[in-house]
Amino acid sequence: MKYLSVLLVAGSLLTCCVTKKESTANTSLLFNGKNLDGWRFFKNKENNSWEVAADGSLHCKPFDGNEKRANLITVDQYENFELNWEWKISPQGNSGVMFRVTEEFDEPYLSGPEYQLLDDVGYPGKIEDWQKTAADYGMHTAPDAKPKPVGEWNSSKIIATGKHVEYWLNAAKVVEYEIGSEDWKKRKTTSKWNEAIGYGAARKGHICLQDHGGEVWFKNISIAKLP
Repeated sequence: MKYLSVLLVAGSLLTCCVTKKESTANTSLLFNGKNLDGWRFFKNKENNSWEVAADGSLHCKPFDGNEKRANLITVDQYENFELNWEWKISPQGNSGVMFRVTEEFDEPYLSGPEYQLLDDVGYPGKIEDWQKTAADYGMHTAPDAKPKPVGEWNSSKIIATGKHVEYWLNAAKVVEYEIGSEDWKKRKTTSKWNEAIGYGAARKGHICLQDHGGEVWFKNISIAKLP
């Protein structure tokens, strides 16, 4: 019986390891911490505002009037996926992560929904709830989101499977919606995206990191393709 118990335990461990391996089989790093391999600038615009920082993070420099600014997009396009990343923002910082972005319009936000990143406390002016961190920018608020203070690293996640989308912040799901649902259509018609005919329309597109003129850092960016 003792020998059988050892076999059962070993079998359980083997099953556990196989499951873990299978769950990460389709996961790949999008940023290698050394250079911008796998990325390019939206519509191939000129840019000097993005750099790899000394700590190996991806850094968008603050605005000083001399930069050639552009949004950063993945070379590859993705349909169904789980995207994970870590980020921190500067005082008064503003950025975002968009998905299923296409290049048929002038700006990436005219096609790709945006996971908002913001200094909710110190950003100047009046801030609407749909502008705050982890909101689906302009569409869905994230009232239970608990971002860490400015300068500290947060972890975020987007899960997109077909029309179903989830936003996570620091291990908590904070937004969930269905693209094209009656609720989604109503929100769109009463938002700034009302006349954006391509907003949320693409089934597949680029991941986009927004250069909004503020300072933001990204690291540990990974994506897992989903069925």
